[in-house]
Amino acid sequence: MSAQKKALRTQASSGWIETAKTLVYAGLIALGVRTVAVEPFNIPSGSMIPTLLVGDFLFVSKYTYGYSRYSIPFNPPLFGWTKYGRMLGSFPHRGDVIVFRFTKDTSVDYVKRVIGLPGDHIQVKQGQLYINNTLVPREPVGDYEAADENGTRVLTKEYIESLPDGPKHAILKYSDEERFDVGNEVDANNTPEYVVPDGDLFMMGDNRDNSSDSRFQNSLGFVPLENVVGRAQFIFFSFDSEHPWWQFWWWPVEVRWSRLLQGVR
Repeated sequence: MSAQKKALRTQASSGWIETAKTLVYAGLIALGVRTVAVEPFNIPSGSMIPTLLVGDFLFVSKYTYGYSRYSIPFNPPLFGWTKYGRMLGSFPHRGDVIVFRFTKDTSVDYVKRVIGLPGDHIQVKQGQLYINNTLVPREPVGDYEAADENGTRVLTKEYIESLPDGPKHAILKYSDEERFDVGNEVDANNTPEYVVPDGDLFMMGDNRDNSSDSRFQNSLGFVPLENVVGRAQFIFFSFDSEHPWWQFWWWPVEVRWSRLLQGVR
């Protein structure tokens, strides 16, 4: 073999090695960013309409509330010695929209709004939310046509709710009178009074009559702070899958362009 061929082979081998190194480094950087900074999530259900729609893709900041075992791939139990199983973060605020692990199956991600903090008394009476025995005010906006994960469209009503020490946000309510339950557990429009334990959160969906949340103690119940993954920050993509995926000519129309880069509040 000539010296020129040997040089070309050595150069090609070196090029493959450098490419492999670059891919490994890029993968490690992406894993590091996903672990300590932000992680993408998509919205599969309609429980947070109108704040989040089915088909929204959002970035969740992990650093906002610090880190727990669920911030790290494979969920290693590294923080059991810390209070609430978390470290290096602040406490969630009432009104924050957060992603967390489902209490009955921690492989499943949920997204809801923080309604109750430790020590709070939470109750729903005749469809109206009470926090610490005080009615949470809401202002009617008008009719709203909501579409769930099955594409079913229902005409409901939109309100602006004002949580104490929290931001104003939109909610949906079909009815304050009709019974809404999950597995006949409790009427979500007329609940017992819940007292949020230390280290837990009381979560509710903004689509109040179509959300399995902390009102149902046998399904979701109170959410431990350890289960919190991070805070929903902004929507980076949104797609309305009204047509089959293979009908690519509809793709530009189905992108919800107005929702791109919209903050979550």
